[in-house]
Amino acid sequence: MSGGVDSSVAAALLQRDGHEVVGCFMRLGSPGEELETPIDGAECKVGQARIGHQGCCSINDAADARLVAAKLAIPFYVVNFRNDFGRIISYFEEEYHAGRTPNPCVRCNDWLKFGKLRQYAEQLGCDAVATGHYARVAQTDAGPRIQRGLDRAKDQSYVLFGIGREALARMMLPIGEMEKPFVRGLAREHALPVSDKPDSQEICFVPDDYAAFLERRKPERFAEGAIVDESGRELGRHDGHQHFTVGQRKGIRVPATIPLYVLRKDPERNAVVVGPREALDVRAVEAGEVVWYGDERAATELVCTAQVRAHGAPIPARATVLERDGARVLSVAFDRAEPGVAPGQAVVCYDAEERILGGGWIAATFRA
Repeated sequence: MSGGVDSSVAAALLQRDGHEVVGCFMRLGSPGEELETPIDGAECKVGQARIGHQGCCSINDAADARLVAAKLAIPFYVVNFRNDFGRIISYFEEEYHAGRTPNPCVRCNDWLKFGKLRQYAEQLGCDAVATGHYARVAQTDAGPRIQRGLDRAKDQSYVLFGIGREALARMMLPIGEMEKPFVRGLAREHALPVSDKPDSQEICFVPDDYAAFLERRKPERFAEGAIVDESGRELGRHDGHQHFTVGQRKGIRVPATIPLYVLRKDPERNAVVVGPREALDVRAVEAGEVVWYGDERAATELVCTAQVRAHGAPIPARATVLERDGARVLSVAFDRAEPGVAPGQAVVCYDAEERILGGGWIAATFRA
């Protein structure tokens, strides 16, 4: 239970259907979290949440989750994953410093929500972990598969691709068959105090600009370098390649007769390569750390749609799972060029029924 309307309604629906529900809030150590110790015997005020019998946590989201759990009369636990969350922040930092484009939300689902939290649920004797994601679990002859949510504008199946078969077998997504306005209506019907709470938008541990966040943590990793064209000719200077992302146009500050875009970054030379818009087009990618739910024996091309961003449009494509140097590689060829695809992003493949075949983390891109 994150304290938002989606997970709150998910808990209410599970309770309505007769399940024994236990609410859990993950304490991650995001900016602004402070543990407060009240005076002995003092009550936790509205806007604070009790952690065991030790004190209060001033996070508004934890407070909202606690209020919803109280409304539903279900047990509520705050689990301290601060140390584990440090792994996600470190991943985020190292990917950017290595010139790649990370996705910490996917990693959080893989490592924490359906990793550490699933282990915690097993310790409590729970049969499944349920969340408020807009996605569905589809039962097939080959086992359960993740399917796009009914609300395509809110679909979150992409960020769940990496959880694996074991976690998927013990996963419930109660609002996957619903659209957001209907979910808010259910929250009002159940008189949940979060029915009109706005959706969260940004990465939870980055309170402002991501590059500023990185520079505050490790300023020594930032250094002046060259902005170059594709031939290597220097066009200008930058204050650190981490300030740029593939596809970026604004902020390059290089005089040119045509608009320039960031094509790629070279962290070894601390260089940012820029060029015209058409040079951003990618027609194929290769990905590692493959998680595959389709037929393991299929070595031929599979017609599918691919997605390379959390809210990106599906791309008609063909996918092949290969074995290379003892590891699986996912090769995806797009039927049309896709601009601004970068190493570090996830590529996720779907079948004709919008069920996830599998995905991986992009290691290489191939231009049109």
